[in-house]
Amino acid sequence: MRSRLQSNEASTIQNLRAIISGQAAYHAANSEFATTMEDLTNATPPFIDHDFLQEPLNGYLYEFGGDEVSYTVNANASQWGVTGNRGFYTDATGVIRFNYGGPADAESTPL
Repeated sequence: MRSRLQSNEASTIQNLRAIISGQAAYHAANSEFATTMEDLTNATPPFIDHDFLQEPLNGYLYEFGGDEVSYTVNANASQWGVTGNRGFYTDATGVIRFNYGGPADAESTPL
């Protein structure tokens, strides 16, 4: 079970990196950030894969926030201690942050 939990967390970090890259490309093409996951997945061509729309994704739930000027993304375990121990956060700075046992925010420890 521990290896599955660690695998979920590693996948989530990679997914956040893909979202950061997708947001950078979206911003370059549209002069604004995407405000929903669908903005990134339903574009032609998509900025990230449609697989990102499944909930939970590798044991994590993703929540977009912000607006066209700046964005935030939280990734939280769908079941704390079962699918993941860490909550993750990123924003337009591109820094991924984490918190053990609960949601991360802009003040959490960077990876």
